[in-house]
Amino acid sequence: MKGQNILIAGVGGQGVVLAGNILGETALADGYDVKKTDTLGMAQRGGSVVSHLRFAEKVYSPLIRRGQADMIIAFEKLEAARWSHYLKPGGLIIINNLALPPLSVSVGNDQYPDDSSLIRAMRTFTDNIHIIDGSRRAWELGNSRLLNTFILGYGSLFLPLKVETIKETISWRLKPKLVKMNHDAFEAGRREKPLQVAV
Repeated sequence: MKGQNILIAGVGGQGVVLAGNILGETALADGYDVKKTDTLGMAQRGGSVVSHLRFAEKVYSPLIRRGQADMIIAFEKLEAARWSHYLKPGGLIIINNLALPPLSVSVGNDQYPDDSSLIRAMRTFTDNIHIIDGSRRAWELGNSRLLNTFILGYGSLFLPLKVETIKETISWRLKPKLVKMNHDAFEAGRREKPLQVAV
């Protein structure tokens, strides 16, 4: 059984913890040993949120060590750069094409880095960078809160988890009235093409 170390990063309100729970419960259903932990910080005020998820035949600790993540799923661009040092060499980073300036930028103490600076920082650790328009696609699908299942759909293309099991987990994790739209977002994510990465 091929295991994975996945770090999911974003800011409060983006559904980071739910995305990690869906993947973790899917991995359990698919027969893996699973460990997961979340760091919420100032999540309710729009601060950083990070989920460490590890699954394999046997897992002893939920924490991913620096340089050991197979994949980072980032719901915001600055969070992608902030956590990119956790990637193993050549690991995959999936980035939602969204900038949410932190408070220090909003009050004028700092500047939000431009895209080329962010990409150069991440290329220190990997060239395997996929940027997708998740937030825009979620709005087009009718609800910005579909972002997490849309990104999970794209991420599922690179995971050793059964697609039907992920969808079943979404079905029992969410309220019945939300299931169809989230299944649609998941399938749309699986059809998404990444944006061209250029510096």
